[in-house]
Amino acid sequence: MLAVENTLISESILEKKFVCDLNACKGECCVAGDSGAPLEKDELPILDSILEKVKPYMVKNGVKAIEKHGAYVIDGDGDYTTTLVSEGAECAFVFFDENKIAKCAIEQAYREGKINWQKPISCHLYPIRISKLKNFTALNYHYWKICKPACDCGNKLDVPVYKFLKEPLIRKFGEKWYKTLVQSAEIYLKK
Repeated sequence: MLAVENTLISESILEKKFVCDLNACKGECCVAGDSGAPLEKDELPILDSILEKVKPYMVKNGVKAIEKHGAYVIDGDGDYTTTLVSEGAECAFVFFDENKIAKCAIEQAYREGKINWQKPISCHLYPIRISKLKNFTALNYHYWKICKPACDCGNKLDVPVYKFLKEPLIRKFGEKWYKTLVQSAEIYLKK
């Protein structure tokens, strides 16, 4: 693990290559899985406040799920997550574009200037997963078979995870933290 301020970063984030390839995976990460996207507690009121502006971008089944269960639920592990359309189905905030690629209604509303919050940080940071420890925040690389096209694309383009996720890492931890990460990564990778 690499330490930057009060975070511990897995070496995999420095070593593994990753660039999303939506044409290959079709946004499967927003569709597959047992629960919705993990949410931080400070994101819950934000999600509540933007919901009405996001609904026009959602599909009918997503809106129905939100109206029945709310924008977020507590999953089997006791964590807040986005609501799913139904058990084992896509996130309620998913819509599909003309190429049948899963896209995020929250992000679409953001891109069109309707809201000023891009999407849950867990979505923005994927394939990094954050764990809160007693004195540190741990950042780990999460490998998921459905992301093989992203790994292949990252290898082809030679882009490590931490560089691919520059924007969300800065969003979460700040510019100074990210610069320190880059410097530390360069030293680590030279060894």
